[in-house]
Amino acid sequence: MADIGLYIELKEGVFKKSNRELLTLARQSGQNVHAVIFCADLQPYLPELKGIQTVIQVQGADLTYQPDRYAQTLAAIISEFKLTAFCGIFSARGKDLFPRLAAKAKASLVNDCLAVDLGARKAIKPVYSGKLLAEYQVDDETALFTIRPNVIAMEESAADARPEIKFFQLHPAAEKTKITQVVKSTAQKIDLTEAEAIVSGGRAMKNKENFAILEDLAAVLKAGVGASRAAVDAEYASADMQVGQTGKVVNPKLYIACGISGAIQHFVGMKTSKIIVAINKDPEAPIFKKADYGIVGDLFVIVPLLKDELKKFL
Repeated sequence: MADIGLYIELKEGVFKKSNRELLTLARQSGQNVHAVIFCADLQPYLPELKGIQTVIQVQGADLTYQPDRYAQTLAAIISEFKLTAFCGIFSARGKDLFPRLAAKAKASLVNDCLAVDLGARKAIKPVYSGKLLAEYQVDDETALFTIRPNVIAMEESAADARPEIKFFQLHPAAEKTKITQVVKSTAQKIDLTEAEAIVSGGRAMKNKENFAILEDLAAVLKAGVGASRAAVDAEYASADMQVGQTGKVVNPKLYIACGISGAIQHFVGMKTSKIIVAINKDPEAPIFKKADYGIVGDLFVIVPLLKDELKKFL
């Protein structure tokens, strides 16, 4: 039985939903699981960490995320605990941290996985802008994987036994790259990468103010609000809302594309959505070939009607 590791990601002290997917995958693997968490107080997170063997609590005077010292610390943990596989979330932090970790741990990395077999160290991920799925087999001593959110069905652990807790000191690595400031959005937005439903708008929204109708629909669905690159470039939406190859890769249960043509750049970022609904007044728009459901019509008429009907239904 192999020893595998998980990087448990916290955002402003909050346990990210996608961690539960990692824990489900790890418990199902039948391997010895070591979850690594950088925190001063472990107690609030222990109820989430049932059903695994070990929790490694990283301690230090300043646990603020800095990529070099986090990567060096995780590399030291992988070496000391002889972990053959190590997983994290394919999030903004995961994309920043895991390539650095791969270099420091001299490990192979497979990013943006849709499925992972931790025992066999195999993974499936999209390639060529999502046109194909490729299977990777890692033969190096250590395999690293980042997993796209919303691809693993979460399961609660049946075991109530608490894991063994071990402590590890944060590595005092010299920072080649240092985060000096984090500018937070004033809006309380749902994280698109973890959202179960997303309503997105394209250039056809015409201006920034019109995104209010998408926000109204999103409020009914408890959804996030996204945008195409064209809408962001036109300054109708902020960059953190961009979905696509150069924006965020999302994987919700429901994706509603409003006034989005369906260019490949955008499609790559949302093609694994479980249900895709397109609203566009152009019946020849490419998005209709990729959507599960399509409505041909003016989004400024359709979206408010859809909001009202969903409100009644829900």
